Amino acid sequence: MRTLLRYDPVDYLVIGHITQDVVPNGFAASAAGTSYSVGGTASYSALTAKAAGLRVGIVTSCDPNLALPELDGISIAVHPSEHSTTFENIQTPNGRVQVLHQQAQPLTLSDVPDAWRDAPIVHLGPVAREVDPKLVRAFSNSFIGLTPQGWLREWDPAGHVHMGEWPEHAYVLEQASAAVISIEDVQRMEDRIDEMAASLRILVVTEGAAGARLYWNGDLRYFKPPKEEEVDPTGAGDIFATAFFIRLQQTRDPWEAARFATQLAAISVTRRGLSGTPTPDEVQSAMYEIIPDC
Repeated sequence: MRTLLRYDPVDYLVIGHITQDVVPNGFAASAAGTSYSVGGTASYSALTAKAAGLRVGIVTSCDPNLALPELDGISIAVHPSEHSTTFENIQTPNGRVQVLHQQAQPLTLSDVPDAWRDAPIVHLGPVAREVDPKLVRAFSNSFIGLTPQGWLREWDPAGHVHMGEWPEHAYVLEQASAAVISIEDVQRMEDRIDEMAASLRILVVTEGAAGARLYWNGDLRYFKPPKEEEVDPTGAGDIFATAFFIRLQQTRDPWEAARFATQLAAISVTRRGLSGTPTPDEVQSAMYEIIPDC
C-alpha cells in the first residue's frame, strides 16, 4: 500500500475502516484459500465521491500490506495495524448473520493529516466502532455527514454482530449536518428512528428496494427508486449516503439530495461489489433524472 508523506487538500474526507470481506469469489485469496473483497463504507464512499469529480481522502487503519488496486487515485492515510477489519456475511433461512473476524486500530483526530482538517465535506463512516465519536466536533468549518451503522453494532466473543446501544448518539447527532442509516441498522425499530430524528435536522432512513424516507425539520417525505434488476445490494447504502451528502452540500436542498442519491443507489445494485459505485457519466445523468416521490 502506498503511504503518502505529503497530503494535498481534499474536497471529500471519509474516516472509517477499509475492510476485507470474506466472499465466495473475492478479488484476492489467502494462503488458506479464503477469498476476500475490498469493502467498507470508506471504499464505497471514496469511489462515489471520486466519480462526482471530487478530490478524495480516506483516513483508515488496516494491514499496511493490504493491496487496494480498486482505490487507485484516492489519497489514503493509514494507521498501520496488525490486522485489517474483516467481516463475513452468512446468509441463512432466518436472514443474514454477520461475523467480525478481525479488527484494525481505532481512529482519532491524530490520524487525520493537517491538510485535510478543513475538507468541505467530512464523512464519518464507522463499521465497527472504530471512529472516535469526538471527531464530530473536530471539523468546525466542514459539512459533517454520518453513516453511524458501526456505532450501532456490538459483537460477542465469537464475533457475531448484533445491534447494540449507542450511548453517545445525542452528542454525535446534534453536531452533524446530516445522517443516513439503514432500516436494518436499527432492526426496524421505529422508536429508535424517532429518537434519532429528534436529535438532528436531517435524517435519511434507507429501506432497500423500497427506497428511502427523509426527515427534515419535522417534515417527512418518501423517495421511491426506479425499478432495477438487483444483482448485489452491497454498498448501496454507502453510495446513497455519499451522493446525498455531496448534493446536499452543493444545493442545501435535502429533497433534491435524496432524489439524486436514490437514483445512484438504484443503479448500484445492478453490479457486484465495488463495481456498483457510479461512473462519472452516471453521476451527471442523475443530476437531471426526475424520480417521482410519494
